[in-house]
Amino acid sequence: MTTQPAGMAPLSTEKKTFYCHVMELLEAAGIPFLVGGTYAWGHYTGAERTTKDFDLFLKESDLPQARAIFETAGYRTELPFTHWIAKVYDGDCFVDLIFNSGNGICAVDDQWFRFAQPGQLFGKPVLLCPVEEIIWQKSFIMERERYDGGDVAHLLRARGDQLDWWRLLCRFNDNWRVLLSHLILFGFIYPSERNKVPLEVLQKLLNRFYRDLQPGSPIEPTCRGPLLSRAQYVIDVEHWGYQDPRIEPSGPLTEQQLAEWNQAMVADTHVVIPFPSFSPDVESARPAEEPNRSTA
Repeated sequence: MTTQPAGMAPLSTEKKTFYCHVMELLEAAGIPFLVGGTYAWGHYTGAERTTKDFDLFLKESDLPQARAIFETAGYRTELPFTHWIAKVYDGDCFVDLIFNSGNGICAVDDQWFRFAQPGQLFGKPVLLCPVEEIIWQKSFIMERERYDGGDVAHLLRARGDQLDWWRLLCRFNDNWRVLLSHLILFGFIYPSERNKVPLEVLQKLLNRFYRDLQPGSPIEPTCRGPLLSRAQYVIDVEHWGYQDPRIEPSGPLTEQQLAEWNQAMVADTHVVIPFPSFSPDVESARPAEEPNRSTA
């Protein structure tokens, strides 16, 4: 990566100074962090695009110390969602401190750092989020207004033949169908690049899929849709009686954390709600049908 990644919106001196200072403060305190977001994605794919923020990944256990350091340095911090992200502000500039994912199932742990890749940013050596973990997190982002499947496809195209596939399979674990869906789409998007996904990986996932088709023990009614979109499956868990896989004990979030996350949904996220039944009053208010003019 170059000092200023080509093709990205030029950074103001103010932003660049702020981003560098945030990293320097973490380094001085001995707090490990990884660069993610557009910078890491661009490094792995060779693609270029603009970005409006700067994403740093760290472990949740290091977050309190990091916030204290930034506030001592005169920056404002906040924890808008206690289960996955904090922010550091310098006026209108901000840095995201990410320690999990919005659905709560992709926590930043030691493996992120063990398999981190070296890179260069703003003339400084940095560690980048591993491509496997980026794929893992992005695979679950399927909101109506944001879908990261394209990012996943570009990562598979660029790095598929270098991935630690068995570690990636372990990351998805019981959510392997999400990975399989992206791999199938990848073969559709890039038919000439299908060999980037090892045949044994597809065979393993398809074998699981075929086994699941066999009659088995009944399971509790669960909708895993909220792991992919917090807005589009509200109706399932709030009105149709499905269990929410994000909530304890089946998931990592508390009721309070989920309430915080849902409360931030804005009106234009197209939350799906039950369609109201027509009442007799509504029916009677409909205009009468006009006579058939052809027979009049």
